[in-house]
Parts: sequence; C-alpha cells; structure tokens
Amino acid sequence: MDIRIGDMIEMKKPHPCGKEHNRQFDVMRIGMDFKLRCRGCRHEMMLSRVKVEKNIRKIVREGERIV
Repeated sequence: MDIRIGDMIEMKKPHPCGKEHNRQFDVMRIGMDFKLRCRGCRHEMMLSRVKVEKNIRKIVREGERIV
C-alpha cells in the first residue's frame, strides 16, 4: 500500500474515545509499525503494519478534501 507520512486514513473500526472523528487517524510514522494519531481525541498509538493495512477503509492525501 502507498501510505505516506501526513496522510489521513479511515479505519474499519473506531477508536474507543467516542469522539466525532474516531475512525480517522493521521499517519505520524511509517516502518514495521505505524504511529497513528486519532483525529477525535489526539491520542497517539503504535500499531503493526499488518494490522493497519488490513483495517484501512480509505486513504486521503494531505492536499485532498475529505468527502
């Protein structure tokens, strides 16, 4: 998958914070693990590449509009 730092990804499962944008995450770091920041509560977490790539619903690049 072509995921870059600064992209916003929408996951299949929501973050348990319960905020409005709890399925959307900002990509902070890429490698064997991904560092993601929840757009709802701003919580940062590290997840394995396999888990992230399996659960992505869509990718939004930095310059694109969210529809």
